[in-house]
Amino acid sequence: MAAIVDATKCTGCESCVPVCPVEAITVEKVAIISEDDCIECGVCVDECPEGAISLPG
Repeated sequence: MAAIVDATKCTGCESCVPVCPVEAITVEKVAIISEDDCIECGVCVDECPEGAISLPG
């Protein structure tokens, strides 16, 4: 599974995009994380200033 974006919290700031080591994140109003490419490293979770991204539990 890929990291999960809470669209109600995501502001589309794109701070997660450059930190993703596999370029699995795009932003179209809110962050979209590619299920196929995400390696669940958690870097985007730590980078998100809104707390909108989490790893599946």
